[in-house]
Amino acid sequence: MNRRNFLKHTVAGLALPHFIPVYGSGLPGSSSWMRLLANPANEHGRVLVLVRLDGGNDGLNTVIPLDQYDNLANARPHVVIPEQNVLALDGYDKAGLHPVMWGIRDLFNEGKIKVVQSVGYPNQDFSHFRSSDIWMTGAGADEVLSTGWAGRYLHYEYPNFPTGYPNADMPDPLSLEIGGNLSLTCQGPLTSMGMSVYNPEQFYQLTGNTDGPAPDTPAGELLTHVRTIMRQTNLYGEVVTEAYEQGANMGSYPDDNQLAEQLKIVARLISGGLKTPVYLVSMGGFDTHDNQVVPDNPAKGEHAALLGKMSEAIAAFVRDVELLGHSERVLGMTFSEFGRRIVSNNSYGTDHGAAAPMFVFGRPVEGGVLGDTPYIPPNADWGDNVAMQYDFRSVYATILRDWFCVPEEDLQGLLFEDYQFLPLLSNPGCLPVSSRERNRQAGRQLLQAWPNPFAERTSIRFQGQGRALIQVFNSAGQLVATPANRHFPEGEHLVNWDSGGLPAGHYYIRLQLGAFQQVEMVVKGR
Repeated sequence: MNRRNFLKHTVAGLALPHFIPVYGSGLPGSSSWMRLLANPANEHGRVLVLVRLDGGNDGLNTVIPLDQYDNLANARPHVVIPEQNVLALDGYDKAGLHPVMWGIRDLFNEGKIKVVQSVGYPNQDFSHFRSSDIWMTGAGADEVLSTGWAGRYLHYEYPNFPTGYPNADMPDPLSLEIGGNLSLTCQGPLTSMGMSVYNPEQFYQLTGNTDGPAPDTPAGELLTHVRTIMRQTNLYGEVVTEAYEQGANMGSYPDDNQLAEQLKIVARLISGGLKTPVYLVSMGGFDTHDNQVVPDNPAKGEHAALLGKMSEAIAAFVRDVELLGHSERVLGMTFSEFGRRIVSNNSYGTDHGAAAPMFVFGRPVEGGVLGDTPYIPPNADWGDNVAMQYDFRSVYATILRDWFCVPEEDLQGLLFEDYQFLPLLSNPGCLPVSSRERNRQAGRQLLQAWPNPFAERTSIRFQGQGRALIQVFNSAGQLVATPANRHFPEGEHLVNWDSGGLPAGHYYIRLQLGAFQQVEMVVKGR
């Protein structure tokens, strides 16, 4: 394969790189198949697959509250799903699913779906862009964060990244987003913690040792840093290619389904031994202000088509992962920036709303429904919304603690507040402490801060030579101090930082040393 060329195979607007060969191909050759069989299923740790439903999914037509059906039908006569068409759930009669969601229904009946009712956040922002940022970063409605919740976790797990990456302990991308540019979800402190397969050309630029010399200036140092990152990206392209070539899909996937094609790639990369812990896939079209349903048949229409494809794709992925022998270590979760209003509009659609259900899926989940069906007022008006039962950050906190085994005392450093934990997983267990220690030591450590936590002052220790830029950012990504910006001779160096009148909280110390950069999180006590 010539990796300097690429093939764009476009399905419903999805551009795929050449290092994912033969989009939709079957099993690999015999030698790859033998390598696949030799790969122990649990060798590479746990995986989280995030499924973004872009546009704001209508939760009341996804999980229909049967115990309040009369009020629901009164509130949304233009779009309500006929009661006789609602898919029943085994052992649960208060709600059912949209009639196209056979795949999700079957997984639920097998105990592989947890429906979390009415997930949202206080003081809902009805803007697509702002609410998406809130979900991706884990911010409150009144704060703006520049880091993603998963990005902060990945930085916590692999604090030396990107210096010395890839390496033997972690040769693969920390996160992989398929079908779009990198989102805020996996943005770490001042550097992205993953890669996207949307634009393949970036993998084939600035490779090898053919670059001209960079000038001995701050701009030249920046150029060298950019070249380093590009080379890392090219190396990641190589390992992703290798994993894909060694992997396989054993289950069948529906045709003409963008989400299914993305999840098919994820399953194959997992089976090929990629150690990437976080994947993000997406599906658009959920902003259903009009034509959500067909006027003479509310069980059909744009929303039905979307939910049918989502359900088929997730069911196919779960089956494939099971056949491949990786079901115990793969967990998935859907999310959308908000739900829709209780009352339908006059265009056979629904407008921006508040809380909505989430699906957590896979063999590790504790199946069933968490929470009550949303309350539907008997005389709902246009301003009524589904009230929040669960803060979405409680879902994040639970996944971080029970799936990725982050100690409770460290969670506040990732989510900045304490949130309740939810019964999502059946038997979570945790990875050995040695695994986390290996992850935390991977790469090259350039930067340390002590004491941490600190009261007013901390000492910043680093080693190397050249122009060193040391900056301090708050949790919103704002620059609050520059302890150093000068040339240092070879050796170990100590720079003291006095935080002065800055408030208590979490801060990020960033070191830029020539082509290398590293970030250390510190906590200023109260």
